[in-house]
Amino acid sequence: MFSIEDTESIYKVIATRRDIRRFKTDPIPPDTVGRILEAAHLAPSVGFMQPWNFILIESAEVKKRLAWAADKERRALAIHYEENNRASEFLALKIEGLKEAPLTICVTCDPSRGGSHVLGRNSIPETDMMSTACAIQNMWLASCVEGLAMGWVSFYKKSDVRDILNIPPHIDPVALISIGYTDVYPKAPILETANWEKRQTLKNLIYKNIWGEKAYK
Repeated sequence: MFSIEDTESIYKVIATRRDIRRFKTDPIPPDTVGRILEAAHLAPSVGFMQPWNFILIESAEVKKRLAWAADKERRALAIHYEENNRASEFLALKIEGLKEAPLTICVTCDPSRGGSHVLGRNSIPETDMMSTACAIQNMWLASCVEGLAMGWVSFYKKSDVRDILNIPPHIDPVALISIGYTDVYPKAPILETANWEKRQTLKNLIYKNIWGEKAYK
């Protein structure tokens, strides 16, 4: 179904993708943005609920307010890292991309979409959020193959983002995504190069048949 070149390309994109924090201000062609959103919309969703919406934010003033909300929460979270003396490292993590990148996309999740009886969600309510995460991953891979950088800001108070973007109370703002071109595309994840954490050894994470029984000795 797919050529060897196709297969190698998809694995290359998966391995190359990074969470980026530094952006150039160059605008993104509208058709490129359209392809990235189309990739997101082609993501799988439990019960085909398609719970996502995408708010495209280009206003400098709105991006400034979102950056304020993220920075406020970042400073509040830094307290939790004071015991192990990592507060300064945490505060050094850059979030200015929200203001620098030419485009910010707020990806939301509507837990009511499809009604009260959505196949799969009846048993596991979190599947709406899982489905939205699949759409975000598609955006990330599409951005990478388009030569664009993407950064996912995940610390903010949902109430702040709802207020800034006029989002209804029942809608979850799942992610603030910065997208743009960059001169800095690291070969390894930023948190890995900053010695925040190391990548786990895959074979230690794989069990066989039951929890705790190693698949690979």
